[in-house]
Amino acid sequence: MTIDFAVLGELAWRCAALSLVAIGGINAILPEVHRAVVELEHWMTSAQFAELFALAQLAPGPNAMVVALIGWQVAGVPGAFVATLAICGPSSLLCYAALHWWERLRHWPRRAIVQRALAPVAIGLILASGYTLARGADRTLVAAAITIGAGLALAFTRINPVWVLGLAALLGAAGWT
Repeated sequence: MTIDFAVLGELAWRCAALSLVAIGGINAILPEVHRAVVELEHWMTSAQFAELFALAQLAPGPNAMVVALIGWQVAGVPGAFVATLAICGPSSLLCYAALHWWERLRHWPRRAIVQRALAPVAIGLILASGYTLARGADRTLVAAAITIGAGLALAFTRINPVWVLGLAALLGAAGWT
């Protein structure tokens, strides 16, 4: 297997740039990740992207796992390694520097205002992620009914989400979606 350094470089560049705007975590930048890997680079389809996201959400660990899976899909193990380092490295360094600066401003009267102002930004970015993933999802009536049923079960009961995911997986395996 040959390593395509041009693809690895592009993957590293895109992930590093996106890591610097990931306010609220990886899920907040999923629409832009989707745009980059599906619409601009054509490395995968929207359905493949949604499948990788679902797989990353099912696995234990951080949400950044979706980026490792995207890197793996694009360029194998080297792609997973490069994508993970590129998405985590720059934002971690920026976070470290920002936290150091933020601690120096702990007595600044407007600090609480800034913290409260960032919450709606993160929520909006995460809602945009949900919209982007929904566009690539199965749009059949059965899939919509399963999604609505799962959402209602989680919202109005104390059922463990693992059981809801398991039931949805069984319905999918049975060919209902």
